[in-house]
Amino acid sequence: MVARLATMDEAIAGHCAELLCTARILTEPERVVGAEREEGELEFVHPLIATAVYNSIPSGVCTAMHGVAAQIITELDRGAAQAARHLLKVHPDGDEELVEQLREAAREHLAVGAPDAARTCLERALQEPPLPEVHAHVLYELGCATLLTAPAVTVEHLRHALGSPGLDGERRVDAVVRLSQALLHNDQLEEAVRTVEAEAARHEPGPVKLRLQAVQFMWEGIHGETVSPARSARLAELARTCTGRDNAERALLILRGFDAMTHGESADEVLELCDRALVNGRLAPGLGWTGQEWGIELLMMLGSAYAYADRLDRAESLFAEALRAYTSAGWRGGHLSLANAFLGLAYRRQGRLRDAETTLREALVLAERVGRRLPLYWSATCGLVDTLLARGRVDEAWSVAEQYGFAPPYPSTIVLPDIRCVRGRLLLAVGRSEDGIHELEAAEKTAASRGGHNPVLSPWSIDLAKAVAGQDPARAAQLAADARRQAERFGTDTAIGEALRCAAALETGGRAVQLAARAVTYLEASPCQYEHAAARVEYGIAARSAAELTRGLDLARACGAEGLVAQAREVLETGRGLR
Repeated sequence: MVARLATMDEAIAGHCAELLCTARILTEPERVVGAEREEGELEFVHPLIATAVYNSIPSGVCTAMHGVAAQIITELDRGAAQAARHLLKVHPDGDEELVEQLREAAREHLAVGAPDAARTCLERALQEPPLPEVHAHVLYELGCATLLTAPAVTVEHLRHALGSPGLDGERRVDAVVRLSQALLHNDQLEEAVRTVEAEAARHEPGPVKLRLQAVQFMWEGIHGETVSPARSARLAELARTCTGRDNAERALLILRGFDAMTHGESADEVLELCDRALVNGRLAPGLGWTGQEWGIELLMMLGSAYAYADRLDRAESLFAEALRAYTSAGWRGGHLSLANAFLGLAYRRQGRLRDAETTLREALVLAERVGRRLPLYWSATCGLVDTLLARGRVDEAWSVAEQYGFAPPYPSTIVLPDIRCVRGRLLLAVGRSEDGIHELEAAEKTAASRGGHNPVLSPWSIDLAKAVAGQDPARAAQLAADARRQAERFGTDTAIGEALRCAAALETGGRAVQLAARAVTYLEASPCQYEHAAARVEYGIAARSAAELTRGLDLARACGAEGLVAQAREVLETGRGLR
């Protein structure tokens, strides 16, 4: 290859290489293959020598040689990505073939998880420039390369692409969906909804329109202010005719399942809808985590619906699959952050608090690289604060909240776990009772505007009942009764058990013991072991049972719930009134 680049006879080139090795400018390392030793490729003895030689080449000659080098690599089928290293150095000259080579190189880089290298290739392709009918396609591909690493940049590229001639048919629809997704991740959710709504209006009924309607419902479902009973009714009506025969119908089933979960409708119905969206218990082809058509948000909704409907095994499996997919693909931006955040959510729901904390801290590190105050950043921060509170590390939770700006104004997207509930619980834990009650009351108003809530996903009624019990017992009792009614409507062991825990906390004497015992029965059957541990400890205290307290202590220790461990140990050590 070097001989061809230097236009030298191979024999003469070999002699020159020997002279350069003797002069210790080049070296020819050996490599071991089995028991044999083979000659390796020529290398410079030191990078400084290579730099000096490169810089000594006259600029015009150097540029021309890069062009020749790219041609040699292409002829030898070494791949577009390797040739692109040289094409990037060639002066722009309206070369249509060069644009196509750089686009192919960008595809190769994306396939191995190198979006920054892909971005560099496509930016250089734009400088060439591409033909007018190709220009919009390059802009679209550039937007795809920066989707969850630089959402604001992606928005700009895709807007320019859609405003230029050339994007038609399915590629235009893909660009609109990608633009709306970038707007979502840039916290411009209202504009994301309007973007797909306007595109859907351009199409006749059919698969394309159905896909755009599903995406619109998806963004509306994430938008806290557009979730309403009327929207839920429209979605239910549209999903009622879906059998799951294609991915557009499967998407609508997932959206309907998520919507039903957030409103606290029957958990059995939620699970039935989600299961129908799968094919033999797995994600359908075209709906994978790295798929381009639907994006990450739809599958996060699917996993979340499972997580809050007590199917934590399936939720963990989905989110772990996402983490593996993005790690093996080399994606280090928002995709990997969200995968960690939602896997951390599954661990938190299971009661694996140590694993949840580790995973959520990794999610927060990755989210910071994309940008603070963006939706994925809130997911990681909120999940970490919630987990630290469950572990009993109140001071650390407050420190994280202060460090990462976990305070109003909140994003326009729905955050899991519920952001106002977590913030309210944090404020109550640090002694700012009035502020905490105000946050929980704001969550109550939001739930009323949406037409209902899931008492596990958004437990404001339970937390608020406990917070106001001392000053307004009648209101606390009404809130607890409402929480229990909503929990029984949803129907999971976790929901009913948590509602009974709340009711027990508001009672005294034998009634408190009876309710606490029932809470333990339900939560023992639940996959949420932290809540089970808390119920055991509370029952042990109410019933003055050393045996129950010891069981609760062991469960709390296994979960990593240090605050709960300390509480149980203190009661056991004092031993007053225990049997």
